Amino acid sequence: MISSGLMKHRRGKLSFPIIIIIVCVLVFIAVLYAERLSFISSKSIFKFKTCQRKNTNPKSTGDDKRVEEEYVLNASWIDDRFDFDSKECNVANGKWVFNHSIKPLYIDTSCPYIDRQFSCVKNGRIDSDYHHWEWQPKDCTLPRFNPELALRKLQGKRVLFVGDSLQRNQWESFVCLVEWIIPEKHKSMKLGPIHSIFKVKEYNATIEFYWAPYIVESNTDINIIGDTRKRIIKVDAIMDRAKNWSGVDILVFNTYVWWMSGLRIKLLWGSFANGDEGYEEFDTPIAYKLALKTWANWVDSTINPNKTRVFFTTMSPTHTRSEDWGNKKDTRCFNETQPVKKNKHWGSGSDKRIMSIVAKVVKKMKVPVTFINITQISEYRIDGHSSVYTENGGKLLTEEERTHPHNADCIHWCLPGVPDTWNQIFLAML
Repeated sequence: MISSGLMKHRRGKLSFPIIIIIVCVLVFIAVLYAERLSFISSKSIFKFKTCQRKNTNPKSTGDDKRVEEEYVLNASWIDDRFDFDSKECNVANGKWVFNHSIKPLYIDTSCPYIDRQFSCVKNGRIDSDYHHWEWQPKDCTLPRFNPELALRKLQGKRVLFVGDSLQRNQWESFVCLVEWIIPEKHKSMKLGPIHSIFKVKEYNATIEFYWAPYIVESNTDINIIGDTRKRIIKVDAIMDRAKNWSGVDILVFNTYVWWMSGLRIKLLWGSFANGDEGYEEFDTPIAYKLALKTWANWVDSTINPNKTRVFFTTMSPTHTRSEDWGNKKDTRCFNETQPVKKNKHWGSGSDKRIMSIVAKVVKKMKVPVTFINITQISEYRIDGHSSVYTENGGKLLTEEERTHPHNADCIHWCLPGVPDTWNQIFLAML
């Protein structure tokens, strides 16, 4: 007979094998917990973003040295590639969402590099809702433009925008998006009729623009011929311009709106020596394809894809036919203050034949070309153009001229505005 006291003692005592098992389990849990902490703290997958300063404008402090210190200490160099995958995300599929809390990173009265042509607020535009529309792709999140991240990605590099005035629109937007965080003594701008260079000294980086409206050469590149019937394109010649594009790290091309001057275009092979006698007329899509092939051959024969990335900004739509979005008053984009709400709206200002040509030519190229697909998203933005808040022939429109819809510029865009979203997409792809 076992006493009750002995029975209680044996029940309360664990056998040695059980103790060994418990200890092993505890050790395993401790090791697993330590590994988990190490995994979370690593930057390989998870990223913890530091809080960024709000409305910090170096130019307003007056103390360049202190600004420089804050600029470095508060910088959050964040790699956004895990947030946005250009191959997985179709940026063209989405919608514009009004968000009044979204403020532009600059205004045209503070950025000194905006052409008067794009300075809508300076030129008298009072409504401001066009500043607060945010593009939201359907299947992914588009990271907001981070000027600090942009400068980090451009460190030690040259980025060159090549094309027409709409490409200059995008270039000025990019410069204004980053320049406000750079101390005054660390930046400079050299403007030229053909080649303009914004230099960020601290990062040994330049953001440049090169005027080449047709990409290939023409008789209207430098001394612009107003009469489109007298313009002649030297469709097989590019080297006189392209020799200035070598050695660049990031090239961004566009060419579209200058080709839309008529159903047929005059092309010339060889020299301009024969004047008007040596040209042939071609339908616009054929002429465009011949010129783009000349550009593609230059890229493939000149560019080293291990050193230079090549981008192509798709066509920027024009909004000169208000009937396209249901306004039968024939007022163009005049007084429009809201985007088109119809899904996949496509107007007569975007030529799908041209888009098809670009896609087919690029597909056959050896050097990879990344599209900055801005056409569909810009199609909705009938409210974002310079409209009557612009200049004509170097002079601002008068109050009387602003009352006439036929004076509205429905090709170029206000800054800040739609081109900032183009650059938001561009930065996410870098």
